[in-house]
Amino acid sequence: MINLYPTKCNLCGGVVVYISNSKIYGKEYGSGKCYYCTSCGAYVGTHKPRPKEALGILGSAEMREMKMKCHELFDQQWKNEETSKKRRTARKSAYAGLAARLDIPVEECHFGYFDMDMLDMVYKVLTGS
Repeated sequence: MINLYPTKCNLCGGVVVYISNSKIYGKEYGSGKCYYCTSCGAYVGTHKPRPKEALGILGSAEMREMKMKCHELFDQQWKNEETSKKRRTARKSAYAGLAARLDIPVEECHFGYFDMDMLDMVYKVLTGS
């Protein structure tokens, strides 16, 4: 289970603090908050309606880049639907399909929850390599 209120970095074990995301971006975006590792600099944003709840695990620059690559590939599978209802159904179906191919429960199939090893597997599944 993912800790949505981290105090210890999942990458280096360092101390994680809850701060304004202006430390990362220069000004506040979204919820305005993030969890930040004081040792390695990994971070994760938080949900706008629930600003204390992390969007997933802390990520390094490499992880964040790979998440964006994977998400872009994944989104191509369902975003071509025209209506919001069809898009919701297509998105849910795409997540279920990805979870099945990764052999994980669909409720754990969330890009924010994936570590680098899982992201590498996701990339291979999505690219067919």
